[in-house]
Amino acid sequence: MFSLSRQTVGASFSVCLCILGVGLIQYPQLQKLLNSKKTSSLETLEREIKIEKTRLNFLKQMPSFGYDNLISDWVYINFLQYFGDDEARGKNGYSLSPEYFEVILGRDPRFLEAYRSLSSSTSIYAGMPEKSIELMEQGLKSLSPKIPEKSYYIWRYKGIDELLFLGNSPAAQKSFETAATWASGYSDEESKNIVDISQKTANFLSQNPDSKYARISTWAMILNNKIDEKTRKRAISEIEALGGKVVTDSEGNNKILFPEKD
Repeated sequence: MFSLSRQTVGASFSVCLCILGVGLIQYPQLQKLLNSKKTSSLETLEREIKIEKTRLNFLKQMPSFGYDNLISDWVYINFLQYFGDDEARGKNGYSLSPEYFEVILGRDPRFLEAYRSLSSSTSIYAGMPEKSIELMEQGLKSLSPKIPEKSYYIWRYKGIDELLFLGNSPAAQKSFETAATWASGYSDEESKNIVDISQKTANFLSQNPDSKYARISTWAMILNNKIDEKTRKRAISEIEALGGKVVTDSEGNNKILFPEKD
């Protein structure tokens, strides 16, 4: 009993030392990276990005001693700070986005909310849809239709990236079909709606791999997610370029009007 307790205390102490070590790496460099960009030169920002990348590489390899979820949550908060710093991202881009998610999803592949941020930040902003899809495929190996709840969303995010950013219609069709299958195991209205939309999109692609309807429906999926204004404007622009139209009612709900012909 005493030996086991010593091992437990020792492991906890090791975790604390690891977190302290990360903290020492993080401050003051990370605070500069996240909070002081308005007066930073591009050269300074690039140097700080290298420091942050080193920290993330350390977190990928650091032993967790059972605290994987804690590390994942903490790094996700760091990512939100990084992603939300528009001033700095406007200067040196979003290239670290997938680096954050390698840590986040590597530690906790069941972190559902993180997949939505992965898709938008890495595919749309960083311009690396291949990496986004790779991370989702890796995470899906640890998931099932009910674990975590409503994990069918991940198949939808994967299908979105495959269709809109890689133009891989066959892969997207399979992803949307799987999303519909996984969602069919739920009885709530949200899930039933996902079954309907995902299956229709898959059907569009099976009949016409270059379907405008499928692409409009997929941009509509992005539009109806919790997204920032920049992504919202792009989604509307893409829908209109495909011949569709977005009508927003007084309550902020979006209705998509499709062109007469696909």
